Amino acid sequence: MEQYRTLSPQYGTRQHGPRRDRPRPPRPPRQPVPSQAGRGAGGEPVRAARPPGPQRRPAPLRRPAAVRRPAPASALTAGRLPNPRLTGLGSGLFCAAVMFLLGALCSALFGASLTAYGVLFLPVCALTARWVRRGDLMTAPVVVPIAFAVGLLPLADGEGGTGRLMGLMTALATQAVWLYGGTLIAGVIVIVRRIRLVRRRRTAGARPPV
Repeated sequence: MEQYRTLSPQYGTRQHGPRRDRPRPPRPPRQPVPSQAGRGAGGEPVRAARPPGPQRRPAPLRRPAAVRRPAPASALTAGRLPNPRLTGLGSGLFCAAVMFLLGALCSALFGASLTAYGVLFLPVCALTARWVRRGDLMTAPVVVPIAFAVGLLPLADGEGGTGRLMGLMTALATQAVWLYGGTLIAGVIVIVRRIRLVRRRRTAGARPPV
C-alpha cells in the first residue's frame, strides 16, 4: 500500500537541522527631540544641573578702548594759524595798541606818512573783527575808529596840547577814507560771522533728538 508523506508546515523547504536565531545588532540610544529638550514631563523647563565645586563669578565686561581717528588735513592746517578769541575790551586794547605802534613806526621810518598808516590800518581791522569772540561781535566796529584815532597821536603835527589836538583833528578829516574803509571791513566780517552763528543754531535746533 502507498503511504502518504506528511508535509512540514513550511512547504517546499528542507530542514537541515534545528533553526538558529541570528543575533540582532544593538539599537542606538534615542536622542532627545530639540523642541522638547530641557523640559520635564509636563512641558516645564528643567534647569541643567550645576557641576559640583566652587562657583566662580563671571569676569566683568571691559569696555573697548576708544579709537582715536586722525584729524582731517583741513583741521591740522587751521590749527597752525593763530586764532585767539578776544573779549570786547580785549579787542579794543589789541587794536589800539597795534595802531599806536604802527603810528610810531610810520613816524620813524616813513616820515609821518598818513597814507602808509591808513594802508596798515585795514588788516588790523580785519584781524580785530576775526578774533573777537562770538558774544562780543558788535564791539569790533566800535573800537576800530577809536584805535585809529589813538594811532594818529604820534603822527599829529603841532606843539603843546592845543596844537597836537588840532593836528589830530586835521589828520582824521584828511584820512577819513581809510577810517571808513577799515570800519566797513570790520562791519562786514562781523555780519558774516553773525549770520553763520545764527544758521548753526537753527540747524542744531532742527535736528531730532537722539
